[in-house]
Amino acid sequence: MLNIVLVEPEIPNNTGNIGRLCVGTESRLHLIHPFGFVINDKNLKRSGLDYWGHLDVTEYQNSEEWIAKVSDKSRVFLMSSHAEKSIYEADFQDGDWLVFGKESVGLSEEFLNLFENHLTIPMSNLIRSFNIANSVEFVIGEAKRQISLKI
Repeated sequence: MLNIVLVEPEIPNNTGNIGRLCVGTESRLHLIHPFGFVINDKNLKRSGLDYWGHLDVTEYQNSEEWIAKVSDKSRVFLMSSHAEKSIYEADFQDGDWLVFGKESVGLSEEFLNLFENHLTIPMSNLIRSFNIANSVEFVIGEAKRQISLKI
């Protein structure tokens, strides 16, 4: 099972869509406060549809609380449009932590400095980044593809 981590998510619709994606891919969702919305936001529920009740989700009050739960920091992959290594160059394993920053600014430099593995999703120079829900979908898809080849 993959662990999807959203650091300070700002937009409820994105978090709802990612929650639905996690249910569909049997992934765990980890949400690090503060949020740009309340967890019972109607937009979150609408985007997550009736799947939210099936979601394996954990909330953390801050990044330090989440980091304390990570037993193998070498299996944490931070997504950044500034990273040089592509998600297609990573060697994903079951149980990996896939970490995404907030919609407006991504992951802070301070947060990026906490872990070695930084990955990017290859994209055209015509855009700055993908929507976070699309980004999560890309990365889960590639990780699940790799994991299925190892079984």
